[in-house]
Amino acid sequence: MPVKSIGVGYSEKINAPEFKKYIKNTNKWSFIFALIIAATAIVGFFIYGEISTEMDNPQALFIGLGIGGMFIAIAIFQIIGRKGSKTWDGEVVDKKAEKKRRKRPVTSYIDEDGGRHEDYVWEEYILYAVFIRDENGKIHTIRTEDDDTVYNYYRIGDRVRHHGGLNSYEKYDKSNDSIIFCNACATLCDINDDICYRCKCPLLK
Repeated sequence: MPVKSIGVGYSEKINAPEFKKYIKNTNKWSFIFALIIAATAIVGFFIYGEISTEMDNPQALFIGLGIGGMFIAIAIFQIIGRKGSKTWDGEVVDKKAEKKRRKRPVTSYIDEDGGRHEDYVWEEYILYAVFIRDENGKIHTIRTEDDDTVYNYYRIGDRVRHHGGLNSYEKYDKSNDSIIFCNACATLCDINDDICYRCKCPLLK
């Protein structure tokens, strides 16, 4: 049952130090993870160049450096994006649930001439989409597959706030809700909880 004491309005808990710490740690671990992947790619291609008869060093090493640099660049752009992300208010203007089909490879094989072949199966899924229009008229979309939790959480006409650096949306009116999403890590929590059990950030209610 929803908690009646939870009313209408955006929470001041967004200013809690836990959110700043979460963003800082997210940026740090994004960069560390990128460095690990980059180092793995560089070392792997160098070893491949030493033992392979198809590619020698420094060609293999250069490829590894390129791939490693790409992962580091992606992490840097993600960090810059979080730092440049602004807080803005918006409104849920539409929702859609569509049945979709796509090919999914199940097996692959190489024929006697060296050609690669893949066998596919068709799989059906439901694509849920929630459309949010910000104060400048831009449409932002939340999409999920085969999970209508977020789709049902938001209603057309809901006022929401996007919190910069967190890439999340807080509902203005939570008075009839029994669940709440953590605005830091997006974990689904009970509306009775005050702290996200996963990341320990305050729940904005």
